[in-house]
Amino acid sequence: MLNYYPTTNIKTAANSSTDTSIFVIYTGGTIGMDYDDTKNHLVPLDFKYIIDKVPELKRFDFELTVLAMNEPIDSSNVQPHHWLNIGRMIYDFYNDYDAFVILHGTDTMAYTASALSYLLENLEKPVILTGAQLPIGVTRTDARENLISALEIAACKDENGKALVPEVCIFFDDLLLRGNRARKVQSFKFTAFKSQNCPPLAVAGIDINYERQLILPQPSEPFWFYNKLDSNVIIIKLYPGLSSIYLAHILHTPNLRGVVLETFGSGNAPSDDEFVGVLKNAIERGIFIYNVSQCNGGVVQGLYETSKRLAEIGVISGGDITPEAAITKLMFLLGNEHDNELIKQKLEDSLRGELTIR
Repeated sequence: MLNYYPTTNIKTAANSSTDTSIFVIYTGGTIGMDYDDTKNHLVPLDFKYIIDKVPELKRFDFELTVLAMNEPIDSSNVQPHHWLNIGRMIYDFYNDYDAFVILHGTDTMAYTASALSYLLENLEKPVILTGAQLPIGVTRTDARENLISALEIAACKDENGKALVPEVCIFFDDLLLRGNRARKVQSFKFTAFKSQNCPPLAVAGIDINYERQLILPQPSEPFWFYNKLDSNVIIIKLYPGLSSIYLAHILHTPNLRGVVLETFGSGNAPSDDEFVGVLKNAIERGIFIYNVSQCNGGVVQGLYETSKRLAEIGVISGGDITPEAAITKLMFLLGNEHDNELIKQKLEDSLRGELTIR
């Protein structure tokens, strides 16, 4: 692995006695771009010179190793096999490092964080994703602060020497968010990510203040990496006027196995027989339909008559899960479980803190 991907050891103030090592994976994205004066445009940063761009790193007492993808990926081009590759890297180097920081483009960061949260089971170490709205090589950038804070959080340990944040998270602006609860909400401001249904796990100000009661506990079982995903899933967003004929065509897509159905309000959908019949037919053919609200707050199936019929035909409630966490959860479960009843049960349960209400 080290021979396949070029790695760079960063010299901070760390010496041979340091007890904290962090593995940084640069996948691509704005955070790793630098301005080349000779070419007059942005180019990928050579991480050998990261100290020149972020001199504050010299003040940290930990070991840093950076692994940069041979070809940086624009996050809009990220696919499920990239999630598996990143997960495999973490698994391969898991025993060699205390924490992992993933530098990633913002557009699909919430999908990557959600997928990794499922793929990495019984995680004892921090996996912190971060990125930037402006390149690290420009003057007024958010990249430096995001990188520094992500590294500091990754290195943080509790009173027993254990990782303080043993889960997959996104750090952006001044917020540490559970990865499978975060969504990108801004394209032109530094406050790019929010987590509407789960409070931040930490807020970075003068100090970094952790909400320890919200952070997932240290696991008691061994760490494991799942290396399968099934991408035969789609998201369908309901809207007034959606034709049942169109819906039926979509649900007859060859090899389709799962659908995230983005419904109105608290999980409501049209209650006419034709619409409900199309969904019922799909469920009877073995397709899982996962009910996720278009609104913040989540799904409560059966609260209104327009969601009661969904529950009656076997639509599965996603509670307050995000669409990003829902679609990746479907991919994960369909790729790794074979018992349909167990898949349904796990869709309703919280596996990695991705939902609260059912």
